[in-house]
Amino acid sequence: MQTSILTKYREARLPWYTIYPTVPEFSAAVGAESYQEWLNLLPADDSVSLYLHIPFCRSLCWYCGFPTTITCQDAPILNYLSVLRDEIRLVSEQTPQPLPVSDVHFGGGTPTLIGPAEFLATMDFLRRRFAFRKTTAVAVEIDPRTFTDEMAEALAAAGVNRASLGVQSFDPIVQKAINRVQSESQTAAAVQNLRRHGISRINFDLVLGLPHQTVQSCVQSATAAVAMRPNRLAVFAYSHIPSMIKNQRLIKEAVLPDSTTRAEQAAAVADTLVAGGYQEIGLDHFALPDDELALAQKIGRLRRNSLGYSADTCKTLIGLGASAIGRIGEGYVQNEVTRDCYTRHIAAGRLATSKGYRLTDEDRVRAAIIERLMCDLEADVPAICAAHEFDPIRFRGSAERLATLAEDGIVDVEKGLIRVRQKHRFVIRAVAAAFDAFLDRVAA
Repeated sequence: MQTSILTKYREARLPWYTIYPTVPEFSAAVGAESYQEWLNLLPADDSVSLYLHIPFCRSLCWYCGFPTTITCQDAPILNYLSVLRDEIRLVSEQTPQPLPVSDVHFGGGTPTLIGPAEFLATMDFLRRRFAFRKTTAVAVEIDPRTFTDEMAEALAAAGVNRASLGVQSFDPIVQKAINRVQSESQTAAAVQNLRRHGISRINFDLVLGLPHQTVQSCVQSATAAVAMRPNRLAVFAYSHIPSMIKNQRLIKEAVLPDSTTRAEQAAAVADTLVAGGYQEIGLDHFALPDDELALAQKIGRLRRNSLGYSADTCKTLIGLGASAIGRIGEGYVQNEVTRDCYTRHIAAGRLATSKGYRLTDEDRVRAAIIERLMCDLEADVPAICAAHEFDPIRFRGSAERLATLAEDGIVDVEKGLIRVRQKHRFVIRAVAAAFDAFLDRVAA
């Protein structure tokens, strides 16, 4: 990939387009009252997904961009779980009873810092407030460094059937530079523990562009990951924004790989994973051929939401916990980010929504085009517009950006059908950005 292309597109401060419009467009104009109204309107027979945010870790990873609290004590976690259960009750009281659940995802932070008994109690409370099925998928993010056999047993008893393990890199030099020392044996032990308890669907997270990372060390990490045979891998690019994320100031910028090296890392890891039997999924995911993501991509039903790529087709995602983002038919909502503000709202008996966004008809069309580009690396703009009864002439503003992308050999455009060339899949965000009506207002 040419350096000029990298400079022009890859390193631009573009959104990851997990949702559209993106979070910077959220405002206090959509708050608790709007969210309550939207929850009241949910169809009683429509399945929903649940996301529960657990913002606690035992140690600080310097690269991490998520809001978390570092604690060696269990008391803050137990107090938070009490508030979380109150929010679950408040939300469920605003919806038709009980809503069927398709997917549940515990994210963080480190959700498995919840003790075994407390995790089982939380799942039992969810089941009393929502309708779970035998097919309900329950996923939990795990830090292998703190994962125990007792927790694995509890996850299995709670019905967890997918686990996502943070790996980032197996290179000890890189691990030390990001303050996350985690041996291959720790990760392998966690995988074996999960499989021994019947939790066989396993994801790994890898990160590129970390300090001291080389193409060779990335390939070595990917090779070690393939040997453990997770069902899917997410290979994220590290975003260094120390002006916004204080803990990233502990990382020395001088030892971060440049844009050319990062691109070489991404290509080398992709080659390693594909050679290992994994299929490329969208921008940064890889999956075995029988994984849900690969099957969804094959039939054109791959989705993208605030958690990344998904086979979940639910229109509604209910976010629970501090900073959690939800998606309802009418738009997006986000809870208060800080635990103190979140707790005060819930303790007062009101929803903790701090901001959100009400979708317009045009937003929905742009979101559909962006999602198809991010999922399929192509989008039939006239067909999408026709499905939404929307006049494609409104996208004249996208033509100039698309023309530039075509001139640079990144896309092919024919009668409104946009196809991203495979060798340029790593700059798919730049193609999606051609349909972002807010882009010029996003700070670089």
